[in-house]
Amino acid sequence: MNILDKIIADKRMEVDLRKSLIPIKQLEQSVLFERETISLANRLRNSQTGIIAEHKRRSPSKSVINQNLNVFDVAKGYENAGVCGMSVLTDGKYFGGSLDDLLTARASCNLPLLRKEFIIDEYQLLEARAYGADVILLIAAILTKEDIKQFSEFAKSLNLDVLLEVHNEEELHKSIMPSLDMLGVNNRNLKTFDVSLETSKKLSELIPNDFVKVSESGISNIEAIKELQPYGYKGFLIGENFMKTDNAGESAKQFIKKLEK
Repeated sequence: MNILDKIIADKRMEVDLRKSLIPIKQLEQSVLFERETISLANRLRNSQTGIIAEHKRRSPSKSVINQNLNVFDVAKGYENAGVCGMSVLTDGKYFGGSLDDLLTARASCNLPLLRKEFIIDEYQLLEARAYGADVILLIAAILTKEDIKQFSEFAKSLNLDVLLEVHNEEELHKSIMPSLDMLGVNNRNLKTFDVSLETSKKLSELIPNDFVKVSESGISNIEAIKELQPYGYKGFLIGENFMKTDNAGESAKQFIKKLEK
């Protein structure tokens, strides 16, 4: 069983438990459920920098990244830095996140918020909506083509943007459909955890221009972004780079300043 299989097995149990504790009706009655969402895809299309900054305490590949920064300050800092959107990890067991992190981020900024999660059930999309997310992530590696269609169409009915993440050509081919807004290429090999920007370059020409192209993982410097922009990438997801510092917002601010030069 690789790490991804393990995460998904745990996720199924977790979602079943949550469903039994909080009925859908209750999620739909949340104050945030009817709020007007902000499109990350539109922000990225109109941006010169395209930074999506992440809040992440730890990860299976890196263990602890930073347990000290609170989400409220990080979200505020990212917004002041001028990022296009913020990614909030809500997985508890492997990444140390929670849905409350999403709620806190929503209370402290007006950025488009991505719920970064292993989505395997429509229920999680209702949660995302109820807790203030604007965007959901679907991971092609863990979903069938039917799942992707079902979840992305359901997300659109909730006015949520959809970012679909692929790792290779096979995943990309099964995933391309009109109910997606953004296609994210993850440069990290999920089996070996090796990272290579070549993955983004190789897959870029196979992604139709109707979708906003996003590159994820292994982007820790300005050079990487400059290298990928000619391939049509408009979004760059940066997590560990900012979170490794004492002040994620300030770190993002300096990064964007350099990028704009």
